[in-house]
Amino acid sequence: MIPQLSWYLALSAVLFTIGAVGVLIKRNVISMFMCIELMLNAVNLTFVAFSSFFRDVSGQLFVFIVMTVAAAEAAVGLGIIISIFRNRESLDVDDASVLKL
Repeated sequence: MIPQLSWYLALSAVLFTIGAVGVLIKRNVISMFMCIELMLNAVNLTFVAFSSFFRDVSGQLFVFIVMTVAAAEAAVGLGIIISIFRNRESLDVDDASVLKL
């Protein structure tokens, strides 16, 4: 039995919802960062599912672009997280809000 497009879209929606709720609820920067990555992967799953359904490779090309942006975001984000931890000795989001001007 071959999985249908709706199954992939439902799984993607569940993953995206878990990520969005995690970003809104979590107070730890690392947890929020992981939830953002989960949301990006949910979008990638949707792109691949539609690409397979329509027999077109453009969705897979978008996944490649999103993965490239996610890698850059991970590098910059982890650099910012390390800098916040060195200055504040905490990874709580409320402590990072002190960095505003």
